[in-house]
Amino acid sequence: MQVIQCTKPPFAGKQNIYHSFFALFREYNKVMHQPIALNIFRQNADVFIVIHYTVSDLPRSIKILTEQVVSSHYLLTDTDKPKFYVLVDESRQANHAGVSNWKTYTQLNVSSIGIEIVNPGFKDTPEGRIWYPFPQAQIDELIPLLKDIQARYNIAPENILGHNEIAPQRKQDPGPLFPWRQLADAGLIVWPDANRVAAQRSIFEQQVPDAVWFQKKLAQHGYATPQTGMFDEATRNVLIAFQMKYRNTRFDGMPDGETAALLEVLTTPATAVATK
Repeated sequence: MQVIQCTKPPFAGKQNIYHSFFALFREYNKVMHQPIALNIFRQNADVFIVIHYTVSDLPRSIKILTEQVVSSHYLLTDTDKPKFYVLVDESRQANHAGVSNWKTYTQLNVSSIGIEIVNPGFKDTPEGRIWYPFPQAQIDELIPLLKDIQARYNIAPENILGHNEIAPQRKQDPGPLFPWRQLADAGLIVWPDANRVAAQRSIFEQQVPDAVWFQKKLAQHGYATPQTGMFDEATRNVLIAFQMKYRNTRFDGMPDGETAALLEVLTTPATAVATK
């Protein structure tokens, strides 16, 4: 994992954005990167990691994240050999989450570390929306950094999130092609047990739960979910965020037996099932 720290560059012009910025980088000394008490976090409060895509190329991503209001702690490049740039020190707040909610937490800028990944996001075509994948080389760099941050701040697996999970009404990143399963295989996040999902799916496909059930389960999992008792647009947006992560072969926001099974397994510990 290569991490490079930088200072905000005085860009001379559009054509020189890339080279002017990288001329100011200095190597990040991993030895000095010791655990610190983040002054932007409340003592003993949960800490989150929020993953984004930039919807832009590398030079423009750098310009946006260093010259505009939005910022992030880390930027992962899309170069042949991806590397991380430290744009905001972990001890400082970065403006990456915006209006956001997870569980009982709001405004997650003050309690989260933001990681932007250079990725075009998607392209709308006459045949439909095309999402861009994440090269394996990027994920191979991302996982060690996530493990490092998680270990230093004792971050719970359920607190490693996508931007769309904490803001499902306005965000879609990191999109359906982000490989969350690889993060689960690396021990970073929780993944629903396939056998339990299959068993629950056979039950829920006989009768798909109503909107009240889905809204309560989505809120229990952590999403800010309206409790209207209807499958309104806001509820469908939350379902889309959930499906993008756990069932990315179909993420239309429609309630179905498989989505219900995934929710049931994720919100009901195996021990609780065994003791029923």
